[in-house]
Amino acid sequence: MTSTKSRTRLTAGRVEGFTCPPGKSQAFLWDSDAPGLLLRVTPTGRKTYAFEGRLRGQTIRRTIGEVKAWGIEQARAEARRLAVALDAGTDPREVEREQEAQRVAEQVTEAADALAGGLTVGEAWDAYLIERQPLWGALHYRDHLDKARPGGEQSKRRGAKKGVKTKPGPLAPLMRLKLSELDSATIERWAAAEGKVRASSARLAWRLLTVFLTWCGEHPQYAAILPQQNPAKTRKTREALGRPGVKSDVLTREQLPAWFTQVSKIQNPCIAAALQVMLLTGARPGEVLSMRWEDVNLQWKGISIRDKIEGTREIPLTPYVEHLLCALPRRNEWVFSSAYALDMSEHNIKRRATKSARKGEAAPLAPVVNRSADGRISEPNTPHTRACKAAGLEGLTLHGLRRSFASLTEWLEIPAGVVAQIQGHKPSATAEKHYKRRPLDLLRLHHERIETWVLAQAGLKFEAKAKTEPAALQLVA
Repeated sequence: MTSTKSRTRLTAGRVEGFTCPPGKSQAFLWDSDAPGLLLRVTPTGRKTYAFEGRLRGQTIRRTIGEVKAWGIEQARAEARRLAVALDAGTDPREVEREQEAQRVAEQVTEAADALAGGLTVGEAWDAYLIERQPLWGALHYRDHLDKARPGGEQSKRRGAKKGVKTKPGPLAPLMRLKLSELDSATIERWAAAEGKVRASSARLAWRLLTVFLTWCGEHPQYAAILPQQNPAKTRKTREALGRPGVKSDVLTREQLPAWFTQVSKIQNPCIAAALQVMLLTGARPGEVLSMRWEDVNLQWKGISIRDKIEGTREIPLTPYVEHLLCALPRRNEWVFSSAYALDMSEHNIKRRATKSARKGEAAPLAPVVNRSADGRISEPNTPHTRACKAAGLEGLTLHGLRRSFASLTEWLEIPAGVVAQIQGHKPSATAEKHYKRRPLDLLRLHHERIETWVLAQAGLKFEAKAKTEPAALQLVA
């Protein structure tokens, strides 16, 4: 295939003078000396050497490097090396993957070879993360980093004042210890201390620590340092951390009018709409806030939800939810966009109110101070808490809205499988898992019924626009 291309001998002058023609996304100049070597240039002027060849009927192209870093002869030598590898039936991509795997293995081996009496838990933890990261999801890996983070950095939490530092993760005190000191008594003392201040976070950290110590027991270089039995698996540790409580924050039927009334008073329309969508769809807060306009299908009345379990799921776009979404501004790709972040601190409100009073103007309710970082609203915990407090519903969380959706459907005796499919729960029975596949129209039949009932209980009068009825068919004799 490369023989059909126009070739010329690459020289410093030709490389320097080669440009991308107007209207093209890239251009190539093939070398006549080295088979497969080409010079690639983009409209921005970026020039790189690359190699192209064929292996088992498949075209393979690999980037060699930028012109600034590679000389012509160096690029020719690399192209010849790759050509020889292809002739021998070797795929350079497989070689690179094997080299990367070997590099990771060497890092693990180096960490293991450095074992000594002074090896700390943190050093073994780092080796553990290097080996296991390719097998984990991004969130699971982040949990390992967060729970062992030493803290002391500038807090990035919204509303955090300058100078406020982050707190150490639950596992941070253990990371400084020697691995040989990590016995059952030490972990029990750690659990007793952490269980009093942040039991939920400590329970997750303990589970991560338990798996980590099991991994250590499977590696001879670490197993020789630790006790034979996993030191994290003791009765005292479990008792000190306690059992997770059952969440019970839900909206009852009688509380719906007060909740809707106060949520509708939230000045930010995106926040007000997002909270109502969370309740009326039963979706997770993160799933609602990550909705893009491309996920909303107004023609076929559906919403594509980015599910943390299955990847994506389709749920009906019910009439009132469609009404809420269509009233939102389209600032960017996000449905619940945020053009600005609001400073609602008491000091700033009073200061701006005083300034407005001097000018004879009305006091601003929410002074605008800076733009949002990613263009969408973050979890609106504070506005929702204020709305719930005004409604006399303190303690209701954002995830409680998801529980409320499932609980309220009991009044209508909606099939449990329908509710689970809308909410993105895994099937809990064999028939649900292997036999029942409900199309979007069937889900809509139940979902619109749920929405209508919730709005009626909330005292909201909403009438969907009448649909145009198709012409009736007549029997022709």
